[in-house]
Parts: sequence; structure tokens; C-alpha cells
Amino acid sequence: MSGHSDIISPKSDAAYFLKAALVGILVGGLATGFHAGLEFLFAQYAALRSAVGTGVLPYLISIAISSVCVAAAFLLVQRVAPEAAGSGIQEIEGAMEDKRPVHWASVLVAKFFGGLLALGSGLVLGREGPTIHMGAMTAEALAKSHKVSSADHKGLLAAGAAAGLAAAFNAPLAAILFIVEETRRQFPFGYRTYMAVIIASILSAAITEQLTHTGPLLVVDVSYIPVWSYLLLGFLGIVLGGLGVFFNWALIAVMDQFQKIPKGLRWLPALVIGGVTGVLLNAFPDATGGGEDLVHHLIISDYGIIALVVLTLLRFSGVLFSYASGVPGGIFAPMLSIATCAGLAFGVAAVETLPVEMDFRAACAVAAMGGFFAASVRAPLVGVVLVMELTGAYALIMPVLVTCTTASLTAHHLGGRPIYEELLERTLRLAGEKPDSEPDKTPVQLGTRET
Repeated sequence: MSGHSDIISPKSDAAYFLKAALVGILVGGLATGFHAGLEFLFAQYAALRSAVGTGVLPYLISIAISSVCVAAAFLLVQRVAPEAAGSGIQEIEGAMEDKRPVHWASVLVAKFFGGLLALGSGLVLGREGPTIHMGAMTAEALAKSHKVSSADHKGLLAAGAAAGLAAAFNAPLAAILFIVEETRRQFPFGYRTYMAVIIASILSAAITEQLTHTGPLLVVDVSYIPVWSYLLLGFLGIVLGGLGVFFNWALIAVMDQFQKIPKGLRWLPALVIGGVTGVLLNAFPDATGGGEDLVHHLIISDYGIIALVVLTLLRFSGVLFSYASGVPGGIFAPMLSIATCAGLAFGVAAVETLPVEMDFRAACAVAAMGGFFAASVRAPLVGVVLVMELTGAYALIMPVLVTCTTASLTAHHLGGRPIYEELLERTLRLAGEKPDSEPDKTPVQLGTRET
């Protein structure tokens, strides 16, 4: 992953940045189409369940549709592009390390249509996983059609991934920082590649916002909270640090158990998970779906501690089994919803026992989103910025920083490792590749590798 030693002309820079701009525009349009497809499926599915009335029939219909859709998504991925399972972020990192193959056309097909089937069925998975992977594959297609150097190629892959994240959450700054923190081992930092990521992220988010006319997805109105309450948020961060480490361990453990199932029968867990999802869609709909819409609903609602704890457990379990089923989908959005439930439970308990205002509930929810993300992904700055861009609650930047920092420190001292690093190592082991012997311990650096 060495950079260029030759001086690159301004003309060459302009051509490369034009490619990055095209990546951003294409990914913004593709992601918007994917999101629109999901919204259409959600609406049709809900209308069908509503039309059949009450009783046993809605359950039977939901079980049939969800189980068939999840099994179909699994089979589509397995036959077209097995690497399209899950979020795809580890596949992008593996490709940037020259350890994973990149079949952009088949991945785009499997990710788009498999993602529609899986997410449209109500699984606890996020749409950001498919858009990130499809973004990188779009960049790969463009890179293949125009000869570029190895560093520029990897820079375009990163730009496509960032554009996919920016489009999913309308969060371009978080997408840029995600490349800085998450792919620091793989990304060939330099003026050209870094600017390419910025350009692609901005344009992707702009295209998405223009086409959908949406601002921040999870707007939360929270004003000032007392400085002394930062101690409580620091304690919340410690709890979330432990929860993040456990989440990473549990996700890998469930995936490993599913891997033990004979290859010809691995569609059965997908069928069963889809059926259970169909039941929950009727019995407890808040326990299904990625959770993008649920977060705001939870914050403005008056849920009790027990209900929030139960919802935390259901969504926690749901994302483990949904992801391990082998269909396309991300874990960002489910993690945010899990954190919201846990943070609100903590906030409700604090409001009931301590002299804090009701706004503290919402502050805990917002801080928890960043803290859980920081503990699992081990990207605290991304956690802070992502939450700020999603909620618009910039008055809470200090409390969120406190929670993210304590969560990340706790996860580190508990021996936890970044989830995508673990997923990549697992993927390489299953493929017969030898993962890096030592986990990355280098700090984030923005030094140049190319001139």
C-alpha cells in the first residue's frame, strides 16, 4: 500500500477528483433508490397485515412472507455473491488489504435485491450496511473502467464506502471520519485519496437530501443539562463499554454456531429467523426492523424501565441472529436503537431517583448511541459526530464526548477489539487466508503516503 513517489500533476488531481465526484453522485442515487424500495416494501407489507384484520391470520401471513423473504435473501447471496452477506465493511477492508476478491457486479445484484428482501421482511438489520458495500462496489466499477494506481484504487473504494454511509444517514462528516478511524490500517492516506473521500461523501449526502428532502433523521430537542450529571453519563459509558464488548463477542459466537450447521441446511435458520420476525411484527413491532424510525419514537414516548429493558434484550438478540443468518444488512442502526433503549432505561431510573430534569432521559439516549457505537466499533470520534448529525442535538456534544470516551476506554481495558477487525479476521480464517498476527494498535495518523 505504498504511495507514489512521483509528483502528480494538477491535471491528474482534477481527473481523480472527478472520478470521486462521480462516485458520490452515483452512490447517492443508488442509495436513494434502495431506501425508496425499502419504504415501498414496508408500506405494502404493513397495508397487507392491516387489511386482514385481527386474530391468527395476520400472524400466519407475516410468518409466511418474512420466512420466505429471509430464506430467499440467503439463497440469493449464497448463489450470486457469498461475500455480500452481512454489512460488507470487513470485505471492503479485506479488499483494501489485497486479501479479499472484489466482484462488483455480482455483489451489487446480491446486495441490492438481497438487502430489499432481508430488510423488507423486518429483520433487525440496518440499511447502512448494504449502501456502504454497494458504494464501494460502485467505486470499484468506475476504477476498473479507468486505469488507476493501487493507492488511487483503494482511495476510490474508501470514497465509495464513505459515500454509502453518508447517504444512509445523511451524515457526511461522520462518513469521512469513519474512514479515518475505522480503515486506518488499510486506507492509503494522502491529499488525493483523503480529498476523494470528502468529495464523494458531500455529493452523496447532497444527492440523497435533494431527492428525499430529509434533514437529520432522528431530531432530538434537548437543551442544557447540568455539568454534575456528566458523572452519571461517565458511569453510563462504563456500562456501555462492557455491553459493547459483550455484543462483539456474542455476535462472533452466534455466527460461529451457525457455521457449524451443514452447508446444505444453512437456509433453515434463515427460514426460522424470518418466521420469528413475522410473529414479532404483529406481537411487538418495536422489536423488529433496523430501528431508524424507532429511536425518535422511543425518546418522545413514555416507556417504563421494564419495557425498555425487555426491548433492549429483544433487539440485542434480534440483531445477533439476523446478522448471523447470512443475509445482507448492517449493524449500525440496530446498535443505535439498542443503545437508545438502554440509555433511556438508565435515564428513567436517574429521573426517578435523582434531582435531574426529564430532559436527562433524552440526553442519556443520545449519549448512549455514541457510547455503544464507540465501544463496539472502537471509533469514538465517529460515534460523537454520527450522533450529532443524526439527532441535531449539538448542545449535547460534551455529554456525548464523555460517554464515548469512557465507553471506549472501558472496552479497551476489558480486552475488547473493534467488531469489524474481528469480522475481517473471521472471514479470512474461513477463506483459508492468514489474518494479521497482531491487532492494530497504531494511533490514527493523517500523515501523507503519497505526494
